[in-house]
Amino acid sequence: MQRRQILVGAGATLGAAALGAPALGQGTQGAARLLKYIPETDLAILDPIVTTAYVTRNHAYMVWDTLYGLDADYQAHPQMVERHAVEDEGRRVTMKLRDGLRFHNGEAVRARDCVASIRRWAARDPLGEVLMTLTDELSAPDDRTILFRLKRAFPLLFEALGKPATPVCFIMPESLANQDPRQPLRGDLIGSGPFRFLASERVAGARVAYARFEGYVPRAEGTPSWTAGPKRVHFDRVEWHTIPDPSTAAAAVMGGEMDWWEQVPADLQPQLRRNRNVVQDVLNPTGLLGMARFNHLHPPFDKPAVRRALLGAVSQADFMAAVAGTDRSLWREGVGFFPPGTPLASDVGMEALSGPRDMDKVKRDLAAAGYNGERVVLLGATDLPTLNGLGQVAQDMLRRAGMTVEYVATDWGTVVQRRANRDAPERGGWNMFCTFWAGLDMFNPGLHQGLRGHGGQAWFGWPTSPRIEALRQAWFDAPDLAAQLPLARQIQEAAFQDVPYLPLGQYFSATVYRRGLSGVLKGLPMFWNVQRAG
Repeated sequence: MQRRQILVGAGATLGAAALGAPALGQGTQGAARLLKYIPETDLAILDPIVTTAYVTRNHAYMVWDTLYGLDADYQAHPQMVERHAVEDEGRRVTMKLRDGLRFHNGEAVRARDCVASIRRWAARDPLGEVLMTLTDELSAPDDRTILFRLKRAFPLLFEALGKPATPVCFIMPESLANQDPRQPLRGDLIGSGPFRFLASERVAGARVAYARFEGYVPRAEGTPSWTAGPKRVHFDRVEWHTIPDPSTAAAAVMGGEMDWWEQVPADLQPQLRRNRNVVQDVLNPTGLLGMARFNHLHPPFDKPAVRRALLGAVSQADFMAAVAGTDRSLWREGVGFFPPGTPLASDVGMEALSGPRDMDKVKRDLAAAGYNGERVVLLGATDLPTLNGLGQVAQDMLRRAGMTVEYVATDWGTVVQRRANRDAPERGGWNMFCTFWAGLDMFNPGLHQGLRGHGGQAWFGWPTSPRIEALRQAWFDAPDLAAQLPLARQIQEAAFQDVPYLPLGQYFSATVYRRGLSGVLKGLPMFWNVQRAG
C-alpha cells in the first residue's frame, strides 16, 4: 500500500521524463493534435491474423479497414463496401467497393486485394473456415467487385466479414495478404485504415506511434457505432505508451501526461473516480467472461460426470470478487455460456450454477463419477492480477471439493506455452487453467471457440462433443435470429451436460480518459471519432 501511494505521488514528477516527449510541437496547439494512450499490455505482435491478442486487434483497427462493421445491436453494415446484392437464393453474393479507397502507399484498394485478405483471414478464423467450406468460388471480376458463389446460402456472411472478434478480416494489399497466414507479416505494414503505423518510431516494450492517413475517405452516411459507420479522425498523431506499473499509469492520467488508459485495476478505480479531471467508463458492454478450462484428454477430466460434478462447486461471486472487488456493479454472477444481455443468452441449465453450493454433495458426486484422488495440475498466471485471482479461487475450490491439486504458479507466457502441450500432466501437460474471453468473442456459436467440440482441432483442452458440433452446424444453417434462438438454448443445455469448461462469471473492465476528450466509442478502444474540446 505504501509503495503504491509513493508511486502515485511521484508519477506526476517523473512521468514527463519517463514517458518521453511528444514528437509534435509543444503547447496547446500541439497537444490538441496528439492523443497519448496507455494500452493494457505492450504491442508485441503486429500481424492480427497470426494472434488472437486483443492489443494486436486494437492496433490493426487503426491500420487496416474492414469490408463490414458491427454496430451495438450486433448488426453488420457495409464499411469499405458500398453496396451488395444477394441472388440465386443466397448462393451468389456480389459486393461493390466504395470509390476512393486507398492504401497508405497511395495505391487503390482493389477487389483482388480483398479476395487475398479474406483467404488469409479464413485460414486462421473458425467462422472464416466454415465460410470457405461453403464457397465454390471467391473471385474479383473487376477492380471494385467481389464475388462469392456459395454451395448454399450462408446467412452469417456479412457478420463474418465484419465481426470484431479475433481474428478480424482486415483488408491488406495483395502482397501482404498472400503471405503465409501461419507466419507474421514481413515487410512494411501498408494499411487501408484511418492511421498509418510509424514503424521507425516503435520502441519495443515502451511506445508505438501512428499518424493520421490523409488519404482515408470515411463513409459519408451513418452514425459511428462500435466498428460501423464513419471513421472520422480528429488527431494528427496517436501514441501508445506501455506503462506496466498501474500506479504510474494512474498518476500519468491524473496529471495530464496521458489522455487515456485502457484498463484500470479494481483497486485504483475509486481513486480515479474521485478525480474530477478524468472520466471512468466501460467500453465493452459484453464484458469479459471467465472460464476454467479442462483438459479433456487425460484423467480425471476426460470423464463428463467428473466435469459436471464440479459445476456444483463453482461460486461465480467468489471468482468475480477476487478479480474485480466487492463493487457488484463491476461484475455479474449467474452467467452461462453466452454473455448476459446478448441475443443468445438464456437461463437454460443455469440451476447447475445458481443452486445452493454443497461441497459434501460435490465430493459424493465426484466419487460416484469415478474420481479416485488423481492429481490435478492447475496452471496459474501470477503476473496478471485478474488471472491470478481466478487461479487462486480455482485452487481453493478444487481442494475444498476434495481433489488433489498441484498448483503451478507461473507467468502467463509460460501458461500459454504449456497449455499447448497435449501430453499427460506428469509429462509436462496439464489438467486445468483459467482465462478470460471478451464477450464479443463469445456471443454466438460461430465465434465461441470455448464451445467447439471437434476433438484434436478444438481450442486448448480439445473436447469432443458431437452433439454440440451438430447443433452448431444447425445454427449456421438457421435463416434468422428467430430460428437461431432455440438452437442456442439447446447448445447451452448440451454444454451443461458435456461441460467443455466451467463458466466463472463476467466482469467489466474500466477505462479512464481525460475529461476534455469526447466521442469515445463503445465496444473496444477505437481512435476515430475521438476529439479534444477546445
